[in-house]
Amino acid sequence: MFSVDAQKGKSTQITFTNRDLLATVTLGRVEKRMIKSSDNKEILTWVIYPPNFNPNNKYPTLLYCQGGPQSTVSQFFSYRWNFQLMAANQYIIVAPNRRGLPGFGQAWCDQISGDWGGQAMTDLLSAIDSVAKEPFVNKDKMGAVGASFGGYSVYWLESHHQHRFKAFIAHCGVFNLESMVATEELFFHNHEFDGGYWRKPEPASYTKFSPHRFVGDWDTPILIIANERDYRVPYTQGLEAYSAARQRNIAARFVSFPDEGHWVLKPQNSITWQREFFGWLDKYLKY
Repeated sequence: MFSVDAQKGKSTQITFTNRDLLATVTLGRVEKRMIKSSDNKEILTWVIYPPNFNPNNKYPTLLYCQGGPQSTVSQFFSYRWNFQLMAANQYIIVAPNRRGLPGFGQAWCDQISGDWGGQAMTDLLSAIDSVAKEPFVNKDKMGAVGASFGGYSVYWLESHHQHRFKAFIAHCGVFNLESMVATEELFFHNHEFDGGYWRKPEPASYTKFSPHRFVGDWDTPILIIANERDYRVPYTQGLEAYSAARQRNIAARFVSFPDEGHWVLKPQNSITWQREFFGWLDKYLKY
């Protein structure tokens, strides 16, 4: 905990609960980069480096795709999307605040609605392409990972990444915009896609931006996680994606937690989740 002087803005730490534990842990360096987008805007991008980073080495690198879609990439802590844990496993992480995230003005946040596969996806690729120019990035060992809208991003990139990535992981991701009508959050579905797919004329998102329509272009191994108590992004979204991948003869693995919802909250499940996560990435990005 910190106290903050409201007049001067100075912060003072007043509790030190984890000081002794943290003293035994080497954390990866976090770097702020402003990366130009395809329309000449700036994308705030966090780059997290492995502990004891050596710029003379080449590291496998992950593009982190944020969920929400309107939720910022911040200094959050998670048992799953833990950048320091990814870095400790010798990965560089690239985490862009792509179009659709709050904190950069209302227009930036609103732009994603009705344009899920548009500028936001271009922003993600702009960020990874920029960092991939560094000599310490192994461009032959890059992956993309994400949950919820981040999972959607992974499904979308599967067919639009032009061979940038060698592995994907989608957790509870949106795969089929039409069958997403089963969501508990129907108001959001209607807002983002301008109503149901049965409307006349049909809203453009269903034909232009639904990943299931582009499976014919999938070409990269993918780990799919979909939990049986997920009512936000129904479990069947993952099943559809997995079945489609296997019918395309793409290497795929399906993992589900029957007692979890849109997140993985139970400690033992989180350990299993991490084993699956790094097992998949290491298989395709390290060996």
